[in-house]
Amino acid sequence: MSGSAKYSDWSQVMTLIANAAEQGNHQPLLTMLMTPDEREALVARVNIFHELLQGELSQRQISQLLGVGVATITRGSNELKSHTDEEKVWLMDLLEKSTKNELDVEKE
Repeated sequence: MSGSAKYSDWSQVMTLIANAAEQGNHQPLLTMLMTPDEREALVARVNIFHELLQGELSQRQISQLLGVGVATITRGSNELKSHTDEEKVWLMDLLEKSTKNELDVEKE
């Protein structure tokens, strides 16, 4: 036993995920690392960010749409506020692109 955790910070975990992605194994890695509830929470967070970035609904409406508490929406909103407009545009583009790619795959 080494006496300390091998992975001690977020950047190391991100490197692990990036390495798995390079091998095409990010999905099984994340499935193994996360419980079904954690995966569901991550899906909710992605949807929260998407709705907040679209800016069409109030936090209460997003809460009702996604079936999560207003406090959960507020935490997502507060996290978004800590990022630059450039980062928000990048994220929105990524979310939109990913949705389009998913729809294109379903059509095939």
